Amino acid sequence: MALSDLIPWPRNRAVGTPFFSENADPLAALHREVSRAFDEFARGFGVPARFGAAGTWPSVEVRETDKAIEVTAEMPGLEQKDVEVSLHEGVLTLKGEKKAESGSALYSERWHGSFERAISVGADIDPDKVSAAFRNGVLTVSLAKKPEAQKPARKIPVSAG
Repeated sequence: MALSDLIPWPRNRAVGTPFFSENADPLAALHREVSRAFDEFARGFGVPARFGAAGTWPSVEVRETDKAIEVTAEMPGLEQKDVEVSLHEGVLTLKGEKKAESGSALYSERWHGSFERAISVGADIDPDKVSAAFRNGVLTVSLAKKPEAQKPARKIPVSAG
């Protein structure tokens, strides 16, 4: 068997062009659907997907200062109304849904569906001083620390030993 027999696109098309006709090769279509099903199943366990994307969405960045914690989440394709933010017992939760834009695509690698991301921010957060802003597909949540938690850390000298 030649290696070209294993490639899921016809020989008369360019190598980089995906093969979408399910009538021409039903095994390739089955392989694609099984791979998609496994990717979606693995996404629920935080396992990286086959294209190297993180298993959790959205991607976040967490920064901490003496006075606050700031969480930034990239949510391309979403609007403010699609996102819900909550804080309960030291856990910040980002929830929402990205709806499919079109149901008539022949092939799509674009992600859509419900998501929920929980980020532990600790008990030092003042729940009355939490704010969130959404701009250009980026959510920024600022969580102020309680006054007693804002004390700077004490530096400890290190001696040569």
